[in-house]
Amino acid sequence: MSARSKARKRALDVLYEADIRGTSAPDVLASQAERRLDSGDPALNAYVSELIGGVESNRERIDELLSTYSMGWSLERMPAVDRSILRLAVYEVLWRDDIPDAVAISEAVGLAQDLSTEESAAFVNGLLGRLSDIKGRLGIEPEVILEPAAKQDELMAGESPSP
Repeated sequence: MSARSKARKRALDVLYEADIRGTSAPDVLASQAERRLDSGDPALNAYVSELIGGVESNRERIDELLSTYSMGWSLERMPAVDRSILRLAVYEVLWRDDIPDAVAISEAVGLAQDLSTEESAAFVNGLLGRLSDIKGRLGIEPEVILEPAAKQDELMAGESPSP
């Protein structure tokens, strides 16, 4: 599993915990980072923070898009894990030009297959594919990423950079 895949899973854990507990994802992330530091575990991959920050800063628009394009599913009706997977993947598909859409979608579908139901994986795939197809018409400006933190982490760890 690549460093970015691990970071996505960790970010998903943070988003899911925040959703279930009704707290902010940055607070959950800070708490997890502090626990890791206290226990002597390695620091979280910087890409986790990038993902959490990106989802949180665009959360209102992400939720609006999910509500609009999820056809028959309100945001509140979606299972919390699916909602968290979709928030994470929509951020990567629409705001991160350094991540190919196919990679973000594939990773999200894989997470849904591992953590939710077969139906969820198909739903995630369809919804993200639809948003990817129309993203040019949504008027969203991708974030400017000078040097993705995950690539810095991978290079420092001696790993090959991943998409």
